[in-house]
Amino acid sequence: MVKQLLFATNNSHKLREVQEIIGTSFILLSLKDVSIEGDIPETSDTLEGNARQKARHIYEKTGTDCFADDTGLFIDALDGRPGVYSARYAGEGCSFEDNIRKVLAEMMDAENRNASFRCMVCLILAGKEHLFEGRIDGIILKEKHGTEGFGYDPVFVPNGQSQTFSEMPPYLKNGLSHRGRAILKMMRFLVQ
Repeated sequence: MVKQLLFATNNSHKLREVQEIIGTSFILLSLKDVSIEGDIPETSDTLEGNARQKARHIYEKTGTDCFADDTGLFIDALDGRPGVYSARYAGEGCSFEDNIRKVLAEMMDAENRNASFRCMVCLILAGKEHLFEGRIDGIILKEKHGTEGFGYDPVFVPNGQSQTFSEMPPYLKNGLSHRGRAILKMMRFLVQ
């Protein structure tokens, strides 16, 4: 029997990506599937804190084993920004496009284009928290390339690769990405 796992998100891009990573061993449920609407609190100044806060919030509401993630893009030339504020870097209600525009404008004259994507996943099983981290280093391009993915994918090229995450087929991106690495660590833990 295929198990279900509640992912504390209503982000359809993230849900699809994580389902592709975990394959058919689990069916992911989103917050919509358990009738939870609205924003989940994210008030920590760390990825770990936000992942824990989101997972705990949903676990307390549903009593169901669940997991949440928080992800950030950390750019050397911007002193680690956008970091934990990556999703709303250009302001509340901003789009992926707005965030990319702001980053590229701030990096216009930057020679150092090094950056890292980091993801923290908090899994709650029977009330106990388990943390999993994923990271990928790379560079920020001066313009967008590719049409797949979401967020900063069109401007991020992982070290050792020649394409942005947006130019890669999903199986390649998911095998390299920060989220893919964190989710695979969680899956190894779950199947033990």
